Amino acid sequence: MRLLDRLWGAFPTFLIARRNITRARTRSALAVASIVIGVVAIGAIGAGGVAFKEAQMGTLGTIGSDIQVYAGPDKEPGHLTAADVDTVDRVTGTADIVPLKRGDGVLAGRDGDRTGVTLYGVDDPRELYTVDEGDIPGNWRNGALVGRTLADERGLEPGAKLTVNRSDVRDGEVVTSLETYRVAAVLEDEGRAQVARPNGAVVLPPGEFEDDIYAQVVVRTENTRQANATARDVRAAFNDREERVDIFERGQAADRIDQAFAQVNLFLVGIGAISLLVAGVSIANVMLMSAIERREEIGVLRAVGYEKFDILRVLLAEATLLGVVGSLLGAPLALAITALINGALLDDPLAFTAGAFGYVAAGVAFGVVASVVGGLYPAWKAARERPVEALRG
Repeated sequence: MRLLDRLWGAFPTFLIARRNITRARTRSALAVASIVIGVVAIGAIGAGGVAFKEAQMGTLGTIGSDIQVYAGPDKEPGHLTAADVDTVDRVTGTADIVPLKRGDGVLAGRDGDRTGVTLYGVDDPRELYTVDEGDIPGNWRNGALVGRTLADERGLEPGAKLTVNRSDVRDGEVVTSLETYRVAAVLEDEGRAQVARPNGAVVLPPGEFEDDIYAQVVVRTENTRQANATARDVRAAFNDREERVDIFERGQAADRIDQAFAQVNLFLVGIGAISLLVAGVSIANVMLMSAIERREEIGVLRAVGYEKFDILRVLLAEATLLGVVGSLLGAPLALAITALINGALLDDPLAFTAGAFGYVAAGVAFGVVASVVGGLYPAWKAARERPVEALRG
C-alpha cells in the first residue's frame, strides 16, 4: 500500500482523480463494468474468431501448396495419359507428383442396402493419406484401403472382406464387374478439401484400373510461391493454343477462404465495438454528473488558482482511470473466454495465436480511448465554468 501511495503521490493529478472516483463508487463501478463488457466483447469475439478460423482451416485440410492438374476441355482423349503424367513430372522439376486414377463402385450390405463409393488408384497412398488402423502393404499390388467414414458405416476393419460392384471404362466401353478385396488398412478422417478425400472412398492399387487413364495429377510443392510458378510452367507446357489441361491452385483457394474469415471476423468485432461506444457514453454521463455535483468544488479550485487546463487535466485523468481499470479487468476475462473457445474448437485451451492476443490488446486500447473521448466534453464543460458562477451553485 505504501508503494502504491508513493506512486499516486508522484502523479498528483491522478491522486486527485482517484479520490474523486471513489466518492461515487456505485456510479464509477457501473462505468467500469461497461468498459469491461466492451473489452470482453472485442477481445473474445476477435480471438474466438481466430480460433474458429484455425479450426475450420484444419478441417479443410492442408491446401496451401498443392496444385491439381486435370484434363481440359480441348484435351483429346478426355483424360490424362501416361505421357501427360511424364510431361508434368518433367516440368515440375523437384516437386513431388501423385498421379490419381478414379472409378465408381457400389457396395452391397448384408441387409440389401447399396452404397455408392468412389474408387481411387494411387501408386503410393502414404504420399496422400495417414493410416488409422492396419498398415499399407510394402508391395502395394493387392488389398484395399477404406476411409474412416466408410469403415464406421460398414463395420470394416483390417482383414475384413470388401465386395465392390465396379463400373470401369476399358477400351472406350463401360465394363461392370464384381470384385472382392481384403481391407489392409483404415485411413484417418481427412478435411473436406483433402485431395481425393478418402473418408467415404476405397483406395486401390493403380493396377486395378486401366493403364493409360488418369483422372488428375497432384503436384506437391513446398510453398504457395512455388505452387504458382509450377502452375505457370504446366500451363506453358500444355496450353499453347488449346486448353488441354485445367489447373486448380489450392493456395489461391486457401487465400480466399482466409480473406472470407477475416472479413467475417472484422464484422463481428465491429459489432462488439458498439458496446464500447456505449461504454464511452456511460463514461461521459458519469463525468458530466460528477462535474455538475462538484460545481462548487470546481469553483473553489478555480478561485484558489487552478487554471482551466488543470481542471481539464483532472477530469480527463478520472476518465482515463475508469478506462484503464475497466480494460485491465476485461483483458483477463477475454483471455479466459478465449481459452474456453480454444478448448472447444482446437482441443487446446492455450492455443493462442498472435492474432488472438492482438484482438485482446485492441480491445484494451479501444477501451481506454473510448473512456478518454467520453470524458472530453464533460471535462471541457467543467473547465469553461466561470469561478463566480460555479461558487453560486
